[in-house]
Amino acid sequence: MTHVVLFHSVLGLRPVELAWAERLRAAGYDVTTPDLYRGETASTLEAGFAVKDRIGWATLAERADAAARELPDDTVLAGMSMGAVIAGTLLPRRPDTAGVLLLHAIASLPAKVRPGLPVQLHAGDPDDFAPPAALPGWLDAATRSGADAEVFTYPGAGHFYTDSSLPDHDEDAAALTWKRILEFLPD
Repeated sequence: MTHVVLFHSVLGLRPVELAWAERLRAAGYDVTTPDLYRGETASTLEAGFAVKDRIGWATLAERADAAARELPDDTVLAGMSMGAVIAGTLLPRRPDTAGVLLLHAIASLPAKVRPGLPVQLHAGDPDDFAPPAALPGWLDAATRSGADAEVFTYPGAGHFYTDSSLPDHDEDAAALTWKRILEFLPD
C-alpha cells in the first residue's frame, strides 16, 4: 500500500487537508498529515504568512523532515500551497520517493532526481503561487532534472480551488484534480 505524506498550506492544518487525507485513505492509501504549525491555523493568507514567519522556514522544514523520517522511503510527497514547497524541500533527502504531488504552488526540484520520478502540479489559472508565465520554464526544468512531470491548470479557478470552505473553490476543477490525483498515485 502506498504511503502519502500531505503537507498543509500556509493557513495551517485545516479541515480541507484532513478531508483530502480521508478521501485518500478511502481509496486505499496510508496518509500522514503533519501539523507543522502545532495546532495554529489562520483564516487569511496574511495571517498565515505571519505564523509561518514567526515559526521560521528552517523550523518548518525541520518539523517536516522529522515527520517524514519514519515513513517508508517510497512515500509520495504531497503538499498544498506552502506544503508543496515543503514537499520540494524534502525531495533531495528522499531519493526513493515514489512521486511528488504539488497542489496550488510551484516547488523547486533538485537539478537531478531519480529518472522518471512522477511529479504532478495542479494550479488555478491564474494563480500568483504558480504564475502561468512561469509554468513552461518550471516544466522544462523538471523534465531536465529527470522527472516525468505533468502540469494541470484550471482556468478561472482561484488559488485554493480545492477548498470548499473558501471563496476560491471551484467544484468542477476540484473534482477533475481528484480524478487526476487518483490516476497519478501508484498502487
